[in-house]
Amino acid sequence: MEKTYKDAVELLSSQGKFYINLGLERISQILDILGNPQDNLKCIHVAGTNGKGSVCAILASILKEAGLRVGLYSSPHIFKYTERIKINGVEISDSDFTRYVFEVTEIADKYSIHLTEFEILTAVMFKYFYDKKIDVVVLETGLGGRFDATNVIKSNLCSIITHIDLDHTDRLGDTKDKIAFEKAGIIKPNCPVVTCEGYEAIKDKADECNSLMLMVAPFEDTSELALKGTYQQENLSLALAAIRLIYPNIQQDIIIKGLHNVKHPCRFEYIEDKNLIIDGAHNPNGAIALRESLDMYFPNKMRRFIFGCLTTKNYPKMMEILFDKNDEIYLYHFSHQKSATLDELRKACPFEAKEFHSLDDINLNDGKLNIICGSFYMISDIL
Repeated sequence: MEKTYKDAVELLSSQGKFYINLGLERISQILDILGNPQDNLKCIHVAGTNGKGSVCAILASILKEAGLRVGLYSSPHIFKYTERIKINGVEISDSDFTRYVFEVTEIADKYSIHLTEFEILTAVMFKYFYDKKIDVVVLETGLGGRFDATNVIKSNLCSIITHIDLDHTDRLGDTKDKIAFEKAGIIKPNCPVVTCEGYEAIKDKADECNSLMLMVAPFEDTSELALKGTYQQENLSLALAAIRLIYPNIQQDIIIKGLHNVKHPCRFEYIEDKNLIIDGAHNPNGAIALRESLDMYFPNKMRRFIFGCLTTKNYPKMMEILFDKNDEIYLYHFSHQKSATLDELRKACPFEAKEFHSLDDINLNDGKLNIICGSFYMISDIL
């Protein structure tokens, strides 16, 4: 019987695949059998705690406007796995996705290589982009950098390390310096690195690799950028510094057109007819960025929050940053296996809160600004 996209999703989200196991051994084995497609791709590699996705979206949009055939690999997805693998803004088709997923997993089973979900997707992406003759791949790490499956590449056009903060501390270390060390693992010999924060670990790795390290001040003008949010100034500064370094011939008018056309859903995304902000803020640093953006763009609006979070995140701190005593607060226990329960959220919430069931139960047009935030996994549940 012919395999379907639904079959591919069931395989990826099964207990046998849906877990994290950092390391490059398994991904190296499977790609070796596939002919090492990654060695024939030009990549811009992006790591960091917050802002990776925005930087990647900006880069991909500008490079597309410049006439390049651009592959974009990002995570997580909001609605469909195919969102993670795009060529010039177009998602991989369901049929291609299914075919590549089963090709990779059948080879892995044959050679007893126990791949995780992210490793399967990464192998699919490299093979697909190679087959489609991509000019440049904008590559977002999944977790960390040093042992992230994307770091199987041997060289890159440029590494970009975005803002670093405490997240995934159980796997990456419990200080920003330790996390910076993991992120710096994407720096490659004689390949430049662009960053906005001067961690010793990044400097040391750049020195060790004989790599040009470019420190960027976040001063770019965001008025032409389609993405909103105060934090986009830093992301834009990193992206433009990388473009000017690698592709100095791209004209300013092409860059501006690229900025106008950037799409990155659920990052301070405003849906006007519902007076609704959707933001994937999923750690304390993301919560600070969201709060600052709300205060800047909607300073006098009463706020209604719909909030849910994974138990692996510091949700008490996030709620403390986001909520105010005058806010209307709804808490949501969504369908992800690691979603915090209503009781857990209520205990940590600094103010009185109601249980969220459905958007249909809320009058979104009563003048309050509605904000859905806390987890990318929750957003697809609600919308």
